[in-house]
Amino acid sequence: MPPFPSRSGTTLDARLARALAEVPVVASLVGTQPLRQFLTAPAKVCILASLAVGQLPQVVPPLCRAGKTVFVNVDSSPGLAQDRGALEFIKNMGAHGVVSTRLSLIEKGRPLGLLTMMKVFVTDRSNLRRSTDAVSRGTPDLVEIMPAPIVARMSEQALRAMSPSVAAGFVETPADVALALTLGSVAAATSDPRLWHLRRDQLPPAPATALKRPAAPSQE
Repeated sequence: MPPFPSRSGTTLDARLARALAEVPVVASLVGTQPLRQFLTAPAKVCILASLAVGQLPQVVPPLCRAGKTVFVNVDSSPGLAQDRGALEFIKNMGAHGVVSTRLSLIEKGRPLGLLTMMKVFVTDRSNLRRSTDAVSRGTPDLVEIMPAPIVARMSEQALRAMSPSVAAGFVETPADVALALTLGSVAAATSDPRLWHLRRDQLPPAPATALKRPAAPSQE
């Protein structure tokens, strides 16, 4: 048995590929304050977090009308249930996808026609194994790997098992975005509005020293 399940055959959904083609940055919108800045930014994909259930119908439709691809973080929306009904509510508002750490919600999202993004926190090797197992079972469209600096510490095999991935947490500079993409992520997520304007042709080169990857763990 390999150290990690392989998702090497998994391809990025065409809708997401188009949305990330010009700006490979996912905007993390915490609350309502950043909405105006995101609406005028070239970034096309966002994750809505910390919005109460009553606020979502006021926020999601305008973003969709503006041509944005909208994910709702189900885990961090106060008042939103953790069940199929919540996913149907999100779908009926016009949102494109959901984000959750919960395998059950990821599994329920796809049959409803929602894009799914599984959020995983990689804190150590045993946690990494559990996360890749959950990703293998849930088959999400995207995996949000947190924190982003851990991507450089993951073996190529482990990263393949979580592909396509978005690196999130501690993404603070264009160099952070460039490194995440060079290491294999399809995008980086950040709450910094300055990076929502970062186009692919503006990415700095990733330093060669940052590209040395650890070997896959021994099976012995």
